[in-house]
Amino acid sequence: MHPLTLDDFRSLLSDVEAPCLSLYQPTHRHHPENQQDPIRFRNLVKELEASLRRRYPTREVKPLLEPFLDLADNGLFWKHTLDGLAVFASPGRFRVFTLQRPVNAIAVVADSFHTKPLVRILQSADRFQILGLNRQTVRLYEGNRDALDEIDADDGVPRSLTEALGEELTEPYRGVTPTGVPSIPSVHHGHGSRKDEIDIDTERFFRAVDRAVLERHSKPTGLPLILASLPEYHGHFRALSKNPMLVPEAIPYDPASIDTEKLRAEAWKVIEPSYARRLAELVEKFGAARARGQGSADIAEIARAAVAGRVGHLLVEADRHDPGHIDPTTGVIEPADLEHPEVDDLLDDLAELVLRMGGEVVVVPRERMPVETGAAATYRF
Repeated sequence: MHPLTLDDFRSLLSDVEAPCLSLYQPTHRHHPENQQDPIRFRNLVKELEASLRRRYPTREVKPLLEPFLDLADNGLFWKHTLDGLAVFASPGRFRVFTLQRPVNAIAVVADSFHTKPLVRILQSADRFQILGLNRQTVRLYEGNRDALDEIDADDGVPRSLTEALGEELTEPYRGVTPTGVPSIPSVHHGHGSRKDEIDIDTERFFRAVDRAVLERHSKPTGLPLILASLPEYHGHFRALSKNPMLVPEAIPYDPASIDTEKLRAEAWKVIEPSYARRLAELVEKFGAARARGQGSADIAEIARAAVAGRVGHLLVEADRHDPGHIDPTTGVIEPADLEHPEVDDLLDDLAELVLRMGGEVVVVPRERMPVETGAAATYRF
């Protein structure tokens, strides 16, 4: 998998030419459940086509739909899906994201992309990444309370000591056995011991990995990073790491020694307390702000504040859809039918407005929302 980043999300908000086609559907990881996924996808594409033709009866819609049909015919793609799928198209643009969470099936044609399901994934507080590490190799994962997947190796992070150091390796690592263990010669000449040189390479390897993970993953995603390794590496790596997203707790296993489900469960033990604590703090902060007149659960009021850049934090109820549109310049709400091609979701528009103006959006499970309206805003001033 490739991690979904805020940059990916922002690209869907900028320089968009209508019509904007957004398709979401739940998918399945395994056979035979995934056999029906392409069929459901085609049915959603038909909904897009019908919506397009209602709004653009004279427009040539075929170029917009062709990439969707090509994807429907891509058998290899459908064999490697995760739990959800998001596909976006507009003139000159086509983006596909495989997701680690199921999403409700929806097909929308509007003047902007329907992004609230992505906001939920990006802004959910239970997401994390895992750095699996030993002296020789690296594994990277991204997950949440329900799923964990290894990140593809074409992300710029070295996956082995030899890949990281190459010709800079010291003599003991020049030859490597098929098991990945350095074949150390029986006689070694020089001022340092073989162990010293191996330790030097290990430190350089850890530093290279730390830099790459920080630049390629932690900065773009902002996700907490959990170290998974044998305990003897914990102190060494932490002593040199410059990554502010590295959490204090660690998983005391090499990921190669346990299965993915066990690794996910161990990671969730680390993340769950901070997840619950963060949501509680945000709810408490909203309650205090509301009591002072600096917070609101009224969507119309929040929309006006969002346009003015006054919303610092916005809590949005997950899996809720309120049809309508918010004027991005005035904040005026126009209620309507979500199936109408020009209409999106109010909460989607609200989240986009807050993110555009530099606020933070956190999508919260219904049972943890402090209000019944679906949105709770804390104002900056």
